[in-house]
Amino acid sequence: MKHTFLSSALALFAVLSLTLSSAVFAGERVNLWPEGKTPNFEPHQTVPTYEICVPAEKKSDTCVVVFPGGAYQGCCDQHEGVAIANYFNEKGVTAVIVRYRVSRPKTVAKHVTAWQDAQRAVRTVRSRAAELGIDPEKIGCTGFSAGGHLTLMTSTTSQTPAYEPVDELDQVPCHVNFAIPVYPAYVLEDGNDGPNSGKGNDSTMVADFAFDAKTPPMCLIHGDLDVYSPMGSVAVYHKLRTMNIPAEMHIYANVKHGFGGIRGEQHVSAWLDRVKAWMTVMGF
Repeated sequence: MKHTFLSSALALFAVLSLTLSSAVFAGERVNLWPEGKTPNFEPHQTVPTYEICVPAEKKSDTCVVVFPGGAYQGCCDQHEGVAIANYFNEKGVTAVIVRYRVSRPKTVAKHVTAWQDAQRAVRTVRSRAAELGIDPEKIGCTGFSAGGHLTLMTSTTSQTPAYEPVDELDQVPCHVNFAIPVYPAYVLEDGNDGPNSGKGNDSTMVADFAFDAKTPPMCLIHGDLDVYSPMGSVAVYHKLRTMNIPAEMHIYANVKHGFGGIRGEQHVSAWLDRVKAWMTVMGF
């Protein structure tokens, strides 16, 4: 039964790869949704897109989907998007930058439209796996601040549909195989809509994250002076540990929020190298 399901899924991926436009080139921003079918459409929000970044010398069949931060109000897509994609490309890894909808929606919770975009983006990447030369079961995501929250949403709730299907692409699974939340925001109850009111030491995790059966291994990155408390990452790590899901965590001393990209103090500037080493150990 399992082999039949896998064969059917792979066949679906192949069909979708052929039906999707073959004129999409690396570096081009492509709309995530068919025209007129964006769920919870709100006219004040940006048009969500994805951008495929292909390495000049491909050395891996892994793909990293990147969610920039911006408080769900804007999109920090340079140092938390382009710089990250460039790093992975230099390592021979394909990256996809997702510019999800901002600013915050008015009719649903702050993250819902971005969550919908994230699930759609993972489905899109998986459907194009053969075309991109990636393994459909080696797709991970990383994100920063609000994008870190979105990374946790994407990686822990793939069995919960964020929207009603709009076309055949939505038959493709939206789970990720690994996740890298970087200084995620809105993780604890004392900071579910902004910076933590305290240090987060005695706060519980928000109920946004399902931690379902498809929750993957994670590598968490945070600074210990972050106003979005690193205790959020600690809480996630603890939850993963109780579920026997492999996890690694790096919390940097005297580091504030938003060091992103390849910026930061000398002792934190190599955080991406630590992430890449973890990916290698985990088989990605």
